[in-house]
Amino acid sequence: MVGDGKVFTLAQVSEHKTPKDCWLIINGKVYDVTKFLEDHPGGDEVLLSATVLCKEVDMVLLPVYVTGKDATDDFEDVGHSDSARDMMDQYYVGEIDISTIPKKTTYKPPNQPHYNQDKTSEFIIKLLQFLVPLAILCLAVGIHHYTKSS
Repeated sequence: MVGDGKVFTLAQVSEHKTPKDCWLIINGKVYDVTKFLEDHPGGDEVLLSATVLCKEVDMVLLPVYVTGKDATDDFEDVGHSDSARDMMDQYYVGEIDISTIPKKTTYKPPNQPHYNQDKTSEFIIKLLQFLVPLAILCLAVGIHHYTKSS
């Protein structure tokens, strides 16, 4: 491996963000994939998308190269072969300083009262206890009114 022992900060890796100088972080290791961009079976867009976000500029979506993203999830989602993983060694330049990577935030749902199925069914029962006798009463009054006029 070319870059044994070298430790990079996220800011340092972030400087290598163009198609002519592209570094990725995968499983805590830093890879210079610049020479591999054209040879990648999925195309260079796949590798660049690991460091690209789309930003709306004047109502047009433009790719904006941003770094500071760990590409591990993108890499693992594809399910690379063992030979592809072995090939990564030639692009290895060092390790990432884990302390410079921001912690992932977890989604916390808003505090809202939970939907209570029991209370809903209780409400429907009470509503029916009121509406059914009312409907019977209306039906009886209607029948009485029509039979009286005939």
